[in-house]
Amino acid sequence: MRLVIARCSVDYLGRLRAHLPLATRLLVVKADGSVLIHSDGGSYKPLNWMSPPATMHVAPADEDAAAEGVQETWRVQHAKSDDHLVIRIHEIQHDSSHELGIDPGLVKDGVEADLQRLLAEQIHVLGEGFRLVRREYMTAIGPVDILARDASGATVAIELKRRGDIDGVEQLTRYLELMNRDPLLAPVRGVFAAQQIKPQARTLATDRGIECLTLDYDAMRGVDDSASRLF
Repeated sequence: MRLVIARCSVDYLGRLRAHLPLATRLLVVKADGSVLIHSDGGSYKPLNWMSPPATMHVAPADEDAAAEGVQETWRVQHAKSDDHLVIRIHEIQHDSSHELGIDPGLVKDGVEADLQRLLAEQIHVLGEGFRLVRREYMTAIGPVDILARDASGATVAIELKRRGDIDGVEQLTRYLELMNRDPLLAPVRGVFAAQQIKPQARTLATDRGIECLTLDYDAMRGVDDSASRLF
């Protein structure tokens, strides 16, 4: 992983267009080809990014750019679309590379791990015609718990929690923003699934077009017959 702190401006070009004016930012270049641009604020969410597969080409600034103070230009091109990032570096204040090795991934607690396994086995809980694509679908910013297709073949990303709160909705929102840039997946809709979903999280999810699903853990494990309950 390469970490660069630099004064830079950034343009995202493609199906979407976005511009970040000149400022000091952290640039993260990962071994999988992804590039993320962070500021010293906004929590853990990058200001912009390019997901893999992507290639990066670094070139010295041309005469006109150099006259504006640009030292070099990074062009990050997505391999499967016309989307690309153009990062114009004015000054590098720090540049280091680190070998992180193989990450074992997020270890969920027992209930969340069981919920993921059970929902993958009982994908029909999501609706008639759903089929599982895979569990732990990896993105540049982490794994989506379950990737599925609905009856029409559209992509559905499911984030699972034991207790669903606003942070879980924000996490799924970031996954959806990233995955909807991939023409092989888009359009992707989200499902936020949990044993309990807080009202504020449900309101935020609904506002963002994310479906909420309350899971009956005991019924899914076969230790409780929800259909025979009086209440």
